[in-house]
Amino acid sequence: MPNNAHSSSHRKLIVVIIVAAVVLVLALLSAFVWPGWALVKPQSQQSQQQQTSQPTEPSIEATALPSDATQLLKAMPDSVLNFVRTKADASNTWKEASPLEEYTLTYSTGETGEDVTLVVAQWSDADDATSQYKALSKAMSGKELSSGAVKVKGEETGQYLIKSDDKDDDNATAVWRNDTVVFQASGSQTCVQRFVEKFPL
Repeated sequence: MPNNAHSSSHRKLIVVIIVAAVVLVLALLSAFVWPGWALVKPQSQQSQQQQTSQPTEPSIEATALPSDATQLLKAMPDSVLNFVRTKADASNTWKEASPLEEYTLTYSTGETGEDVTLVVAQWSDADDATSQYKALSKAMSGKELSSGAVKVKGEETGQYLIKSDDKDDDNATAVWRNDTVVFQASGSQTCVQRFVEKFPL
């Protein structure tokens, strides 16, 4: 009887070990083969890695401003992340709105298709700037990507709106107002969103 009991216990132990081994193999297959949950990164983690993998430092030199540049033009940054100012000219895109001054600037990474065109203008008071912001916003007919308040030191100084191009989803336009100044940035959707998010004004 003792031998039979010992043999029975030994068989049970072997069965337990086999079952445990099968469970372990199935768990490993589930994790790494199918459905592979151990290999699938959460979407938020993937998007965060994609964002952090984008260059944040310029690889080209900024074009110098003219010696008679106004205070508004001087306030435009030399670079935003890896976007560098390569062109800055007086313009009249919004001439009918009678701004005090207006400029069109190009910011580039040096790579083809990654330019952002920035139009900036200033008015004598915030009401005129607000009217221009509303007119530009109303003219945008693509899908809204982002919108909200522009804040400086916790105080709201304007609004912003980013929409995709209704004729090309790969492109986008952003408009925003900061007190008496109105901005409009256009380019590829990815570039515009990155540029506007880090633009200091």
